[in-house]
Amino acid sequence: MTPQHPDDWKAKEIPAPPGLKKIAPYWYPYTTMTKMRWIGRELLEVVSTEFRDRSMEYYRYALESGVTTVNGQVASPTTKLRDGDRIENVVHRHEPPVTSTPVKVLYHDEERDFIVVDKPGSIVRRYFKNTLIEILVTDFGFKKVYPANRLDRLTSGLMIIPLSPQRARLLTEEFTAGTVKKEYVARVRGKFPEEELVCEQPLLTVDRQMGLNIVHPEGKPAKTVFNLIRYDLNTDTSVVKCEPHTGRSHQLRVHLQYLGYPIANDPVYSDKKIWGEKVGRGGVDTTPSDERSAPAAPPHLQALTEEHGSPESLAKDNGAPHPPSPPAGNGRNGDETATTPPSEVPSIGQSLTNGDTVKRTPKPKLLPRETGEDIGMGSPVPLSAEAVGVITRLRNMKDEDEDWSRWRDVVFRVKGALNPHSLVVTPPPLQNRRKRGGKATFVNNSSKNTKTTGVDANANGESTPPTAPRDCGGRESTLTPSSSVAGGNGTETGTESGTLVSSSNTDTSLLAGPEVPSTPTDSNTATEITTPHPQYTQEEIVSKINAMEPTPDINSLIQSDNTYCPECYLPLHPDPKPEKLYIFLHARKYTTSLGAYETDMPEWAAEGWTWDQS
Repeated sequence: MTPQHPDDWKAKEIPAPPGLKKIAPYWYPYTTMTKMRWIGRELLEVVSTEFRDRSMEYYRYALESGVTTVNGQVASPTTKLRDGDRIENVVHRHEPPVTSTPVKVLYHDEERDFIVVDKPGSIVRRYFKNTLIEILVTDFGFKKVYPANRLDRLTSGLMIIPLSPQRARLLTEEFTAGTVKKEYVARVRGKFPEEELVCEQPLLTVDRQMGLNIVHPEGKPAKTVFNLIRYDLNTDTSVVKCEPHTGRSHQLRVHLQYLGYPIANDPVYSDKKIWGEKVGRGGVDTTPSDERSAPAAPPHLQALTEEHGSPESLAKDNGAPHPPSPPAGNGRNGDETATTPPSEVPSIGQSLTNGDTVKRTPKPKLLPRETGEDIGMGSPVPLSAEAVGVITRLRNMKDEDEDWSRWRDVVFRVKGALNPHSLVVTPPPLQNRRKRGGKATFVNNSSKNTKTTGVDANANGESTPPTAPRDCGGRESTLTPSSSVAGGNGTETGTESGTLVSSSNTDTSLLAGPEVPSTPTDSNTATEITTPHPQYTQEEIVSKINAMEPTPDINSLIQSDNTYCPECYLPLHPDPKPEKLYIFLHARKYTTSLGAYETDMPEWAAEGWTWDQS
């Protein structure tokens, strides 16, 4: 078996609507070091507050499937993270569609080792195929590229990209020193003043999940100079030249909003439903507030979540009264305890015939995301009630755009544990042979029903098999432990990972019935973590998902919102319109020590240009 680096995979393009490009989902292994803000927190809390793509229930299920390890040991949802911990994970990635507008290489200087490109909006950085780097390597044949600056995903325009580490270092120094002169063009709402406007309001990132930035006195210094190019009466919009003198995140977008002229199609900073009538003009209130509220299901799903429980809550019965357990052996679905019909449940404090007293079950600890207290956890300053409201409405807008898929994220309840099937994540090399920045690799182990055992040598040179939970379908998953890596303050000193080994195919019937995985062990305390019994009966689950159906082919064109991924059970939704994948902001010209380079004006900057504003 030959190790296969994730970046060496040949991504398969799949059918997509006109104007879009898509690739097939794929399993991907990655490694990260514990960040300072994660230290001392439980793994489930960290995952559920850092990411919102899936439901709370799903993240717990994924962790209980055993696809995440900490320092090579199978992690549980309650594993507490420490400074220097190495977290290894295997995920099923669904890369979002991107525009089919091609990347253009405008200039290639072979002698000085750099290229100049025109990037379309929607090209992302955090995935592996539809990224600018991958496109330049795969489609244009460059051996390696070293970006020295970045553009937001929704922003199009010019980038100067070095082709050697030496050129990248020199150009990065120029960007850092602020000696690069940058010129952008934007189309904004309203009639922009004819005189030059200068905005020097400090900017602060207050929500990482939504990428939200606001003007705040505790923010970083920022300066932008704006000049009107033209005003179009037919759309009541203006084309504006923007010259940033600093390089803060979302600087142009937030400064334009603050001045009262937000970018006309900006989904974050120009919507009255999010910001109110002023749309953020003059900034938001910065008076700290503790006001928070738990996330609520949309109106059309409220009845369903009330009947069957919300996937955004980890406790079906929060503190409901339960009588003492009856003798073992009377339960259903293999449980050792019987289930008392609701009509027969005594009230709290009532005495039973055997002399016992009914007691209230202690309420489970609610995680920040269940209470709404995750809003502001990543902010360097306390948030105001207005800022909290903006973030809440932005989250709801994102959920609505994704057809509320998190609230429909329940199919996994009747599935086996997550497992990347025939793919094996290789163990890392010996510690003294590791390279900084390395990535995990897969080995294709396609032979069915072949059990692969991962081993590690202990101090005496003896081989010791790692521990792993049994997956919900009764199959064993063996994990290959990795040597510990010490990294102060989250410094990454070795990132090759060894995690999941798949021992057999994982076909599971929808109605297989969810067995409970074996109890995982907390790697920090070496004590057993009690895995809870399934929250719902099989009948409850089936009634919950009876309206959903798996798409016949995950590589097919998704047109219905009534589908889910048969591999990781992600609820799928229709693809976005191509015009929703970019904003009217374009990096048009850069002047550096290498020279001055510019692109043509974008089509949306043309006089009288119109677009679908529905």
